[in-house]
Amino acid sequence: MTAAQLAPELGITSACDALGLSRATLYRHLAPQRPQAPALLPLPHHRALDGEERRAVLEVLHQERFVDKAPREVYATLLDEGTYLCSPSTMYRLLNQEGEVKERRNQLRHPAYRKPELLATKPNQVWSWDITKLLGPVKWTYFYLYVILDIFSRYAVGWMVAHRESAALAKRLIRETCDKQGILPGQLTIHADRGSSMKSKPVALLLADLGVTKTHSRPHVSNDNPFSESQFKTLKYRPDFPPRFGSIEDSRMFCCTFFHWYNNDHRHQGVALLTPETVHYGRAGSVIAARQEVLHGAYAAHPERFVRKLPVAHPLAEAVWINPPCQKEEQSFKPLH
Repeated sequence: MTAAQLAPELGITSACDALGLSRATLYRHLAPQRPQAPALLPLPHHRALDGEERRAVLEVLHQERFVDKAPREVYATLLDEGTYLCSPSTMYRLLNQEGEVKERRNQLRHPAYRKPELLATKPNQVWSWDITKLLGPVKWTYFYLYVILDIFSRYAVGWMVAHRESAALAKRLIRETCDKQGILPGQLTIHADRGSSMKSKPVALLLADLGVTKTHSRPHVSNDNPFSESQFKTLKYRPDFPPRFGSIEDSRMFCCTFFHWYNNDHRHQGVALLTPETVHYGRAGSVIAARQEVLHGAYAAHPERFVRKLPVAHPLAEAVWINPPCQKEEQSFKPLH
């Protein structure tokens, strides 16, 4: 049965609801199709060059003495010789229509980088890591904070503060973190931007030895590594984050306190207001169930306060993406008979 056949019996609205169609779609397909008018070609402008004049200009521009000169130089040379064909902009336009306007120098062409699309459905599937600077005691002094984050649970699985950014230090942190989390070959993908340490050969060889897949952000695309960037913002927007650190020991003490709070006490909005530690170690289901029991009790005590529906505890997302693939919904419509 089609919507057109059901409409006399059920009504247009009920028929469209039953078949999942909008009324506008039904009306559009019931209306008689109007023949489309043929497309009209634009008329040439009355000041435009005719075909013979265009060919004459191109022949002059193709002459050996003009083939390597800019149209403005050709224009000036012809004027000095007592000839006017057209304006320099018209010369440019004619050359562009013929595909003859381009960069002559052999310039570097940047390759087309593929957008990373990473999916995590449980902890220790995809990690994101990055390095940020912490201001030192005086101007132009910095300490470097390395952080490895699990994107599914938002748990900071590893971190380190050092005097410098170094591939050797990054290699050590990654190895120790993988050992601590018990990462098996083929289990993990680790994502980073295109910093020197991230792309270094020692780190690449280590990941190959560990059986860890590595991916990188596209150049100059900050949202290809959103979880690490968000975590650094949380760090630096803390009320007790100092303008400068007096020493590297000072910065390490602060980060030790911060990451204990971030992993164990911080109710993260991205993981159903659970703590990253709860999600990372598989206790999210029991906590959400306990929350639901509390909401059931609140509803039983005062159902009049919940007008629309029974309150439901916020569920944990089943999947977390870095750059989810674009799903273009193709609207397929079956003709109405």
